[in-house]
Amino acid sequence: MSHLPTRDNVRLYLKDWGRGRPVILIHGWPLSADMFDDLAMAIADSGMRAVAYDRRGFGRSDQPWSGYDYDTLADDLADVIAYVQSNEVTILGFSMGGGEVARYMSRHTGAHVAQAILVGSVVPYLLKDDTNPNGVDASVFADIERNIRTDRAAFWASFFPNFYGTGSGEPLVSREVIDWSCRIAMTASLKATLACAESFSTTDFRPDLASFRVPTLFIHGASDQIVPIDLTSRTAAAAVPGSRLIVYEDGTHGLLASHKERLISDVLSFLKG
Repeated sequence: MSHLPTRDNVRLYLKDWGRGRPVILIHGWPLSADMFDDLAMAIADSGMRAVAYDRRGFGRSDQPWSGYDYDTLADDLADVIAYVQSNEVTILGFSMGGGEVARYMSRHTGAHVAQAILVGSVVPYLLKDDTNPNGVDASVFADIERNIRTDRAAFWASFFPNFYGTGSGEPLVSREVIDWSCRIAMTASLKATLACAESFSTTDFRPDLASFRVPTLFIHGASDQIVPIDLTSRTAAAAVPGSRLIVYEDGTHGLLASHKERLISDVLSFLKG
């Protein structure tokens, strides 16, 4: 099966590799399931089942006009979990995908989930307001929206060097990885790109953290320029009892490419632990 219909009849493209206990992989903005290929192969090679899907509006999934709020995105994840037919699912969300993990745990009471992994995640809350004085100012997200609307292709060309930490010093990934990421980003609809940016920048996941009652791993780069660690994973890990936080001191945001071997090792160790 290459496409899975959701409860509101949006077709999600998915890759289903290997056999065994399923690990569902939820990609970051503005990429697709392809960002997980190396990790998914390692999971399948280790005797488990890797299921990675393109979020609605991205990659090869349908591109509807609506449904980019986290309640709907968590329902999409619930439909993927129902598809794998297991009560021992691990859900791994990268960046924006961490929000789907958190909202699923609360909205669907963590049903069928045995483990959770959040990598470079936006959880618990990015936006600066009276309850989150150290957050990111709304003007930053307004600039992102304006630049995407003005020239989306040019925006990605400047965004991904920071995403992978190549803005200064020795590049952590090849130029080809950055170019490939730009191409993937352009396959998403403009509507989904803008709507999801609004969702991950404004959604408050702090109430969702109380629903994490399974072993949970946070992985984050200390030098992440896209999703600051102190605002996100350090705060979230402190709020989830028994969770573990692994910090990559030289890591930026795009850890699945820049720190591929280490991240694969850490994820597999947690899955098998």
